[in-house]
Amino acid sequence: MSRQPLALKMRPKNIDEVIGQTHIVGNGKMIRRMVEANQLHSMILFGPPGTGKTSLAIAIANSLNLRYKLLNAVVDKKKDLEIAVEEAKMSGHLMVILDEVHRLDKAKQDFLLPHLETNLITLIGCTTSNPYHSINPAIRSRTHLFELHKLNEDHIEEAIERAISDQENGLGHLDLDVSTDAKEHFANAAGGDLRAALNGLELAALSTPKAKDNQIIINLDIAEACMQKKSFSHDKNGDAHYDVLSAFQKSIRGSDVNAALHYLARLIEAGDLDSIARRLIVIAYEDIGLANPQAGPRALAAIQAAERIGFPEARIPLSVSIVELCLSPKSNSAYKALDDALYDIQHENIGDIPAHLKDSHYKGAKNLGRGIDYKYPHNFENGWVKQQYLPDKLLHKQYYHPKDTGKFERSLKQVYENIFKKV
Repeated sequence: MSRQPLALKMRPKNIDEVIGQTHIVGNGKMIRRMVEANQLHSMILFGPPGTGKTSLAIAIANSLNLRYKLLNAVVDKKKDLEIAVEEAKMSGHLMVILDEVHRLDKAKQDFLLPHLETNLITLIGCTTSNPYHSINPAIRSRTHLFELHKLNEDHIEEAIERAISDQENGLGHLDLDVSTDAKEHFANAAGGDLRAALNGLELAALSTPKAKDNQIIINLDIAEACMQKKSFSHDKNGDAHYDVLSAFQKSIRGSDVNAALHYLARLIEAGDLDSIARRLIVIAYEDIGLANPQAGPRALAAIQAAERIGFPEARIPLSVSIVELCLSPKSNSAYKALDDALYDIQHENIGDIPAHLKDSHYKGAKNLGRGIDYKYPHNFENGWVKQQYLPDKLLHKQYYHPKDTGKFERSLKQVYENIFKKV
């Protein structure tokens, strides 16, 4: 019986078996084109843990029937690279798959570079780090960069089904009965990490006593125990998902920090960073808006930090952003003003642009009356001059109604009202 872990045994044998990552291995995409043309180039594969970087590298080698050597930049020494180069010289070529490539020290880099230049070695480096931050420019300039995306629940469930039925490399030799909710929990609790899901499935299969009919029954309780995570009822495609998001935004809008943190915790427990990110940016501009305009950039910075460090630490910048958004003054005046302007464009006869505002940067424009009598505001005191900008039919329209919330919009309100008095 093989002592290799299930995740290792279930690695794809070629790129047709790769799960997900269709943006680089799908029909017409770059890596598939390289393989089909038998024109492989050195590359860096980067992305979150468990997305299949090393597996994809091996699948590429197998698809092209190439000899490869699997090394690790942390564990393996320069001597190991020297041995790989000697093997390449004997055979004419060798693919080196280098895990943790961002940890490659200068001595190893200097040794590899000339062999990459001559294509004696094709390097496929694998890393969870952003190569623009972590990979030496000399290596980076000699490789193609491909980002692997985090797998979704459907991808992971596909891999689980494949492992359950695979007689040769998977668990097909066992009589497994895995309930639907158990499969969903393996997929959801893994948080996009396929290796974690398969490890949990394997533990469940090998540690669960057989029933009287020799069947191994894996239910939700067993899946929870093997994934070390309780199930959480949160269907990302169902009503419950949108109910939580709705309550989340309304709690922030209502300045209830405790409720907002509660609903954030629900979304975190569901591993739904994408929905959190989208909703936070919307909230920062829809509900906070001009009352605290820096809330938007700071919310984006918190999201970028969360995406970079991943869960569980991602909760830390998210919590900071939630508290700020909750306790910020609120204003929806800017987007409501635009909505009113859009309504007029879609439903009213809006009239023509005033002639003095029309483009006059072409020969003959003045003959058409374009741009004549336009007053350049910078030529006047305080950078303002009384002048018509709206079409005649909308001349007295007022879309923006400033709110007296927050220092920033309060100052905008004063400027706005002063201009209106002059107009």
